[in-house]
Amino acid sequence: MLDLNDFFYFVQVVERGGFTAAGRALGMPKSTLSYRIQQLEARLGVRLLNRTSRHFSPTQAGEEFYREALTVVSAAEAAESLVRQRVKEPSGVVRFTAAIGTAQFGLRDILMDFIEEHPKINLVEYLTSRQIDLLAENFDVAVRAHSGALADSTLVSRTLAVAPWILVAGTDFLKRTGVPKTPEDLKQFPCLFVWRANTTPAWRLQATGGRIELIQPLTPRLISNDMSTIKRAASAGMGIVALPAYVCKRELRSGELTRVLPGWLAGESTFTALLPHRRGLLPAVKIFVDYLARHLPNTVSRVPA
Repeated sequence: MLDLNDFFYFVQVVERGGFTAAGRALGMPKSTLSYRIQQLEARLGVRLLNRTSRHFSPTQAGEEFYREALTVVSAAEAAESLVRQRVKEPSGVVRFTAAIGTAQFGLRDILMDFIEEHPKINLVEYLTSRQIDLLAENFDVAVRAHSGALADSTLVSRTLAVAPWILVAGTDFLKRTGVPKTPEDLKQFPCLFVWRANTTPAWRLQATGGRIELIQPLTPRLISNDMSTIKRAASAGMGIVALPAYVCKRELRSGELTRVLPGWLAGESTFTALLPHRRGLLPAVKIFVDYLARHLPNTVSRVPA
C-alpha cells in the first residue's frame, strides 16, 4: 500500500509546476518533497516526472498517475470534511441492540425524546436477548440490563443507571388473601418468578436499614423471562412477584398493582452500555450514550411511592 500522503504531495508538485513552489505552499523543504517523490517512483517502478534545472513536466505515466491521484486526494478531502461536519453538527446512524424488556420498559420514551432533540441522528434498534458480537455484526452500542457482573470481554463498558426491584401483587388479589406483614409471611402466598440466567427461584430481600433476609426456596406458579407476561399474571391475581420498579410503575399508579412489603427491596439491576472501543467513537454514538446516561436514571432508578 502506497503512502496516501505521497499522492497529495505529487498532486501539489504537478499543480504548482515544481518542487520549489509546492514546498513553499506546503511549508516543507524542497529536498524533503523531492525525496518523497523519488521514493514514490521507486515503489511504483516508473518515472513520474521529467526534471532538469530548466525543465519540469510529468511523464506519460506521471500524467495518468496524476489523474488518479487527484481523485484519491479529492475523496480523502471529502471524507475529512464529512467527519469534521459531523463533529460540528453530529449526524448519521447509531445502531444499537437491547433486550426486548429493556427497550419496552426502559428505553422507549427516551428514544422518542432523543429522536426529537437530534433530528440529524437516526437510530437502528435491534431487540434480542442474544449476546451480540458488536464488531462482527456492525453495532455501535449494546444496552444490557443485568443483575450480576457481565462476562469479561474486550468491550468498553459504561454504567448508565441502577434499577431497584420491588415486590408487587394484584390489588384485588391482596384484598382476598390479605397483605404480608413480614418477609416470613411471603411463604404463605403463591408467587411468580422472573427467570434470569443462572438463577434459582429465590428472593433476596433488603430492608431500608440494610438487613438482608433470604426467602428460599420458592415454588412459583409461573416462571418466565417475559416481564410482560409475569406482570399480567400478577395483575390477574396469580401471586406475588419481584419486578423492577420501572416495569410496573404505570400499574402501581392506576392501582392495578400494589407494592408488597414497601420497606423492603428485592434486589437491583444495572444498565450498562457496551461499546466496541473507546477511541475514535463517532460523535453521534457518544451523544447517544451520554443521553442515555443522563436520562435513564430518571426512568428506572426511582421507586414509586
